[in-house]
Amino acid sequence: MGKYFGTDGIRGKAYEQLTFELAFNLGKSLLVLHRRQLVIACDTRESSSMLVDAVKQGAKISGIDVLDLGVQPTPKLSYISRKQQAIGVMVTASHNPYHDNGIKVFDAGEKLFEERELAIESAMDGNTTLEKPIRVGKDLPAIADEALYHSLFSPFLQKTPFRIGIDLANGATVATAEKLFSEVAKELVVLSNHPDGKNINVACGSTHPEALIHTVLSHQLDLGFAFDGDGDRVICIGKDGRLYDGDMMIYAIARTMKEQGHLKNSLVILTKMSNLGIIKAFKKHRIEVTQTQVGDKYVLEEMLKSDAVIGGEASGHIINRALLDTGDGVLNAIYLTHLLALSNTTLEEITKDVSIYPDKLVNLRGVDKTLAKHPLILELVAQIEQELGSDGYVLVRPSGTEPLLRISASAKTKEQVEDIIARIVETIESLSQGVKR
Repeated sequence: MGKYFGTDGIRGKAYEQLTFELAFNLGKSLLVLHRRQLVIACDTRESSSMLVDAVKQGAKISGIDVLDLGVQPTPKLSYISRKQQAIGVMVTASHNPYHDNGIKVFDAGEKLFEERELAIESAMDGNTTLEKPIRVGKDLPAIADEALYHSLFSPFLQKTPFRIGIDLANGATVATAEKLFSEVAKELVVLSNHPDGKNINVACGSTHPEALIHTVLSHQLDLGFAFDGDGDRVICIGKDGRLYDGDMMIYAIARTMKEQGHLKNSLVILTKMSNLGIIKAFKKHRIEVTQTQVGDKYVLEEMLKSDAVIGGEASGHIINRALLDTGDGVLNAIYLTHLLALSNTTLEEITKDVSIYPDKLVNLRGVDKTLAKHPLILELVAQIEQELGSDGYVLVRPSGTEPLLRISASAKTKEQVEDIIARIVETIESLSQGVKR
């Protein structure tokens, strides 16, 4: 991770880490991407308009013309920036609470890899001399962005027999999802679609699916889909209230694609946090799995390297390159719905052979994130890995989007998982107390 960019753009508390000045400076520094047009959008949190204004002002001073799409999901912003062959900037903190915000940067629809992030950071710090503009950039007139984005979905917008619930997290998908799903669902129930600037992700969306689970069960729906604040993630709820995370949705999609002869190289890209039960189920169907570091940019990097068509994370960030080169929660949900209807099957049926291993994720706040690389922690993790062999995993990593350490583990039994987590938490807390003294 760089000075400003983390695992998913720049992120921090609005008005504190993420200030007008920082966003303005970033806007000026976008000139290093050597494009003269910027497409910008944001989610629904109250600080987004301030940051959008700052980025726009900085970009225009550098001679970059600006197309402002307003509130839109990240994947739509990415798609429009690709179509326009423009820089894309999305102001969002995704699944974080409303007081946080962030900036994601795309180059003609592609997420930036580290080299270009560092180039922007160098310009932001004054270490790169920017070309002097011959004119000030201007605001560009609106385009038919809704019709353009809708064309992505058109092959899958047939009515299905499914009664569907969607939870929009009071986030950016309020601009797109309800209209698209109304063309697919036999009956549609919509939750959390009244943003007020502060209620994004509050007891709703992909990080809090309880309300959607209740709705699916009480309304006897066939499927439920919950999105995050900026719409690049999705999780699914089955008709029995069971939660299907991103990895399980990838499993269902990949298996169907292979049966139809569309799974290139019989390969799927997942992360090191993926459940071992899913990986073993893939192998039963002769589908190979490559695992990467946690973070969708690492997944995409490996997908491009190995020419894989689908990959993603358990969090619900699914990249299906047959559709789009970035994660689009709404597109992946509608695509899965289309596949299930086309195959005349259910999510329960297609995933019935997956035996999920017990796993657990713990977020530790108020500790030094560098402790993830402390020699005692590295030694303990190595020891646990040796104990588990091929029947589990353990990860200790600093969050790239929040001020916390994430500890995750999976093993054959729940007792093993609890023991692993307890040993690591105890060691980190002991080290943390030593640092504070």
